[in-house]
Amino acid sequence: MQRRTLITYGRLAIRDARLQAVREAAHGLEILTIEQFAARLAGGFVRTINKDTLRAAILRVLPRAEIGELEAIKALPGFVRAAVDTFSKVWLSGIDLQARRSEHPRIAAIACLERALLQALPGNVLRPPDVAKLALARIAHARAIFGDIEIHGLTELSPCWRVLFSSLAAHTTMRWNAGPRDVPSWLADTDIEIETCVSTSPEVRSLSAATAKHEAIEALRWVRGLVASRQARPEQVAIATTAYDDYDDALLALRSDANLDIHFAHGIPVTATREGQACAALADIILRGLSRTRMHRLFRLSAASPGAFESFPSDWLQVLPAAAPLTRLQSWRNLIEPKDYEFGEALLEIVQMIDRGTHGARETGEALLAGKTLAIWRKALLLGPPESLEQSIEQLRTDDELEPGSSVVWAPASFLAASPRPFVYLLGLNSQRWPHLAFEDRLLSEHIIPASELDPLPVNVADTRDFTTILGTTTEQVVLSRARRDSEGRLLGRSALLAETVANSGQDTYLRRHRTPGHAYSESDRLCARPDEFAGFPQAKMAGACWKNWHSPEIVTANDGLVRASHPVVEAMLQRSQSANSLRLLLRNPIGFLWRYGLGFSVPERAEEPLNLDARATGELVHAILEQALVAIESDMGMAGADEATVAQAVESAAEEIAESWLLERPVPPKALWQKSLFDAREQSKHGLNLCDEGQYYDHAHAEVPFGGAPAKSKRENPWDSEQSVEIPQAGFFIRGYIDRLDLSADGKSAWVRDYKTGKSPKVSDDHPFVLDRGRELQRCLYAYAARAMLGPDTVIRTSLHYLKDKRDITLIEPELTLETLAIFLEFARKSMAEGNCVIGADAADAYDDLAFALPANAVNIYCRRKLPAARAAIGYAAGIWDAD
Repeated sequence: MQRRTLITYGRLAIRDARLQAVREAAHGLEILTIEQFAARLAGGFVRTINKDTLRAAILRVLPRAEIGELEAIKALPGFVRAAVDTFSKVWLSGIDLQARRSEHPRIAAIACLERALLQALPGNVLRPPDVAKLALARIAHARAIFGDIEIHGLTELSPCWRVLFSSLAAHTTMRWNAGPRDVPSWLADTDIEIETCVSTSPEVRSLSAATAKHEAIEALRWVRGLVASRQARPEQVAIATTAYDDYDDALLALRSDANLDIHFAHGIPVTATREGQACAALADIILRGLSRTRMHRLFRLSAASPGAFESFPSDWLQVLPAAAPLTRLQSWRNLIEPKDYEFGEALLEIVQMIDRGTHGARETGEALLAGKTLAIWRKALLLGPPESLEQSIEQLRTDDELEPGSSVVWAPASFLAASPRPFVYLLGLNSQRWPHLAFEDRLLSEHIIPASELDPLPVNVADTRDFTTILGTTTEQVVLSRARRDSEGRLLGRSALLAETVANSGQDTYLRRHRTPGHAYSESDRLCARPDEFAGFPQAKMAGACWKNWHSPEIVTANDGLVRASHPVVEAMLQRSQSANSLRLLLRNPIGFLWRYGLGFSVPERAEEPLNLDARATGELVHAILEQALVAIESDMGMAGADEATVAQAVESAAEEIAESWLLERPVPPKALWQKSLFDAREQSKHGLNLCDEGQYYDHAHAEVPFGGAPAKSKRENPWDSEQSVEIPQAGFFIRGYIDRLDLSADGKSAWVRDYKTGKSPKVSDDHPFVLDRGRELQRCLYAYAARAMLGPDTVIRTSLHYLKDKRDITLIEPELTLETLAIFLEFARKSMAEGNCVIGADAADAYDDLAFALPANAVNIYCRRKLPAARAAIGYAAGIWDAD
């Protein structure tokens, strides 16, 4: 068996060469990269330093290394990356920094960092020039180790390796298989055999797409066309570019939609895998702090793989309150008692580790992760400091586990240049992308070391050489593609490499985004390209009918909310006990009433810390303080005898206690804004409790008084039987709820029903009386009726809305007449809803409609304006409340 060695470049070329060797039963053939070959010849377990090892070493030595004039910038985020690039160029070009440190202070600074790096690296991890030197010393053993050597698929060699390979020709058979590629000029002075052949003449087409994503779509259409027509097998097809980062996300998504095996030769981002997402979730919670949603995400992504969460029950998250943000360690301690849950002790240990943040990032990852997930985490920590974990994880790639020997290949242009395919689609042939612009080094500028010496193989020359190589090695067809605009709509120029190619091919096709393709890349693409066929699908018929119905202003249809009369869901909604809010929704937006109380639509509670409290949360805070303070005063001396100092003290105590509980149970703003919210809430609460009726004396005050069967919020004694039902006469609705404050006289003959408001008070005048407010304000009327039903018809009821911010109390005049009017509207609204008129109302899609997402897009400006007249006609008399003052 004859020993042979093949040296090539890139993972794609290595895997292709190994597959070919297996097919040919090429026993004795060893396939290596240049770095592997040199390290093998150097012996002694020598390993050439790679970028990951270099980056980790720089991070380790940088804090204590003295690097001269670079000392001031070494802590900046981009310094490590710049240093890795500089050292790679310096070592591959064969520059000796230590010998040239006297030439410039910058060279001396980088030489100091290099010396610190070499001291920190293991003894067997060497720079490329050092590996080449050791290999050169053992070159006499080359034939025994490697046999005949062939270099295949390379277009150029870095200067640090040239002496080694030039000398090999004297000790063994050396062949440079250039094929149709350009032969490097330095080979002319060596004894290396050069094997060349004529360039191929493939069919060349040039086309332009709208955007980069459109380019990717057209590429997959082209692939599908080749495979479906049997012009090519998948392994004969390749897609390539220089700026592969711009296309990776689109091709990942399109690959799944197209159900095509497309091998990413350069690897897929680890964030496209479950393990990578688990690492991203851990980085998120470490960098941004504890929260319920972040812990939920971390558990869901980590539970399927070995690690700290492996033994947790799948439903343990149910013990966490949905509204509790749990953004503080103390919140978790108060919530989880280890004795109450078998996983409690383990969970608290995890939370404590996470709470250390970036200082314990390595230890936290080791404790929580395992297997492939832990390997990704360790590698991410080598790429940069823990503070940049998210960016480090985004940079990592992993193999997609597809075999290039049976798949379409998506690869960088340099990989494809080393391992050609018969059919090639080149993306991104725009100016400044192919070729890339060559920039001077960030640490060693042109005036310090000339670019021609520091980087003899610049990126623009490499890109041009790869383009020429691909055209010369592709045997059947090459498609050259460019985007007309970028993702932000700016015009893009064409690459200079296209000029001569297009002139020779005589073809330059302009592709529209929504054209009908000859071959669709997926089922959805096929249906979009064949509207007549798609129109026969049930989904298309339903969508078309819905679209027509939405655009018919004369009538309302099932697509607008009409249901059959006496629908059981509607009947069940109408039979339930109602509140002031639900009746307002019924009157002002029937379809919202159906969605919320019939279909169960709801808005998820916000579990992240907001920048400020919204209107609802502000109201809940003030109401909680008012309730607790009033109860405390009433149980002590009674509200009738309380002065302003007593009220202030009670409010302060209540606010302090409630603030503490909110910190543990609810999302709150940052500290300074939270303190401002508490101050405002205290001031409003003091005013609300100090207000009295100068014309009437009340002996007892009650807070959050339930009625109509509403469950009591505490064990306090209520002024009536809260289980007694309350029915609105004529309308047929039972109501229940809570009265914010109820003041009663000693003889029970008079009562003051108040509902606290934290918003702005309305404008009230003779021309604009504030009674039902077009159906928006029902509380005063309903609460007054509930109080009378509970206390008896002889009780004098005063009911008002108390606007705390504006210090204004608005009393309802003639509540009996108002209730009679409201009952009539509710009666007709009930009949309309029972008949199936669950359509939009006056409040549909307004600024406070939480369910506007269920309406057509831009509903407030288009759909609601078009449909509201027809909806009003369907609702009938009940819609008259929209005009009632």
